[in-house]
Amino acid sequence: MSSFDTAAVKEYLLELQNLIIARLEQVDGKSFRRDNWSRPQGSGISCILEEGNVLERGGVAFSHVTGDKMPAAATAHRPELAGRRWEALGVSLVLHPRNPYAPTAHANVRMFVAMKNGEAPVFWFGGSMDLTPYYGFEEDAVHFHQACKNSLAPFGDDLYPRFKKWCDEYFFLKHRNEQRGIGGIFFDDLSEPDFATAFAIQQSVGDHFLSAYVPILERRMDMPYGDRERDFQLYRRGRYVEFNLVIDRGTIFGLQTSGRTESILMSMPPLVKWRYDWHPQPGSAEAELYDKFIVPREWV
Repeated sequence: MSSFDTAAVKEYLLELQNLIIARLEQVDGKSFRRDNWSRPQGSGISCILEEGNVLERGGVAFSHVTGDKMPAAATAHRPELAGRRWEALGVSLVLHPRNPYAPTAHANVRMFVAMKNGEAPVFWFGGSMDLTPYYGFEEDAVHFHQACKNSLAPFGDDLYPRFKKWCDEYFFLKHRNEQRGIGGIFFDDLSEPDFATAFAIQQSVGDHFLSAYVPILERRMDMPYGDRERDFQLYRRGRYVEFNLVIDRGTIFGLQTSGRTESILMSMPPLVKWRYDWHPQPGSAEAELYDKFIVPREWV
């Protein structure tokens, strides 16, 4: 299969969305709200769980949208595609557990097609999954990165280290000189060697998300915590908001294309706190997060 097949990608993405939601509902005990939407530029299904037993807020969204002119966020690394008609479809998710010991998780798998009359369409895949803990656990970090590595292993030993490095570089808050979390994998502009292989890589990444995250969530979701841990969680969530609004290409792309705001901003945590020039107490569990976890490391 050398030419792209949008229908096959769409079928896979919808199945993935349903699979992830079904598993998360088993863990949480409450159901996601399914919000089907349609507009001239496309359609989608935004699935949201708020005030759950485990997830304070979670969103798993599918979208299939089109446009007449590629926005700047999509052509920053491909200026030759500026001005082309485009089509994009993908599944993105962000999960914010209530328990501060349970990390926030993000994942995204997507495909873009750029079109111009008289020229062959140009397609590429992108994807990522990354973990943002508030309190660090070595076994969780190793488990998550091993699952990321396993998702790419069938396609060559070089992909995991390359995509891990890309993730560390992408999920970095330059204005804070901080990593957002412990990373994972990130890739974009993937079209080689052919559609079938690139699509298979995207599928494997999507298929490994639940095994990467759910065991960690189940291990941490019932741990006892107090006001101190909750306060630190809300403070660190502020970094998540800063990244998504200032840096994240997906958020910027959605806003630049006049996308559906409710779906674009579903990734925001429900409660957040900022402080002026705050620093953790040396030797504390909060300081350990900065010193040992939200720094680039080789976990596996």
